[in-house]
Amino acid sequence: MSFVDYAVEGAVGTITINRPQALNALNSAVLDDLNAVLDNVDLDTVRCLVLTGAGEKSFVAGADIGEMSTLTKAEGETFGKKGNDVFLKIESFPIPVIAAVNGFALGGGNELAMSCDIRLCSDNAVFGQPETGLGITPGFGGTQRLARLVGMGMAKQMVYAAANIKADEAYRIGLVNAVYPQEELLPAAQKLAARIASMAPIAVRAAKAAINEGCQVSIDSGVRIEEEKFGSCFETEDQKEGMANFLRKKDDPKKVKHVAFQNK
Repeated sequence: MSFVDYAVEGAVGTITINRPQALNALNSAVLDDLNAVLDNVDLDTVRCLVLTGAGEKSFVAGADIGEMSTLTKAEGETFGKKGNDVFLKIESFPIPVIAAVNGFALGGGNELAMSCDIRLCSDNAVFGQPETGLGITPGFGGTQRLARLVGMGMAKQMVYAAANIKADEAYRIGLVNAVYPQEELLPAAQKLAARIASMAPIAVRAAKAAINEGCQVSIDSGVRIEEEKFGSCFETEDQKEGMANFLRKKDDPKKVKHVAFQNK
C-alpha cells in the first residue's frame, strides 16, 4: 500500500501524504514512498509541485512515535538520515515545491514544510517542534532550517520549549507566506504553482539554485553564483522568445503573443 499519492494537472504535480488515520505521521514506509514519488516526477513536463496532506486535520503530525520509541542510538541516527535525505532532495529538487499546510505540521511535519520553497497554510494550521518534550531533538532538519527561516531566537524558543504556534503567528514570524481558509488553501497553492509553471522553466530552476546555493556562502561568493546562473539563461529559446515578446509589447502591444516556454 502506498502512503503517498501523486497527480498531475497541466504542468503542476500534487503530492499528497495519505495516511490520515495516523494524521499523516511519517514512518519509514511513508518516507520511502515520498522518495519514490520524487524520483518519478517527469521533469520534462512538470514545472512545479504542491505538497500537502490528506484530510482537513493534518498536513503531517510528526514522525511516527510508535516506530521511534524502540530505536537504538544507531537506529535513531539512521532514521534521522532517512528523513534528512528525503527532505534535502525536496529542498534541492530542480523545480519549486510549495507546501500547502492543511492543519497540524508538528515535528517532522514542520520540518517537511520547511524543506519546501514556499509555505502556504490553512487558518487551522498549527506548527511546532515538540521533540524536547519527548526526550529527543528535532531530527529531520528542524534545528537547522527553523533558525534560517525565523531567526535564531524564535527558533530556540520553539525548540527548547516545544512551543506550538498557530497560523497567524507563523505568518507574523515569516514561517509561512500566506494563510487561507481551509477550503481555499489547495486551490490557492495550485494557482500559485500554475503561475510559477507558466514562467520560463530554465530561469525558474536557475533562480532556485542561485537562492539555495547563495544563501549558504558569503555575499561575495553568492553573487558569483548568481552571475553564473544568470549567464546560463542566455542563448536559450526561452530567453530569446521572452525578451523578443517584451520588445514586441514595447514597440506595438498588438504584436504581443503568449510565450509558451520550453525546457530548453
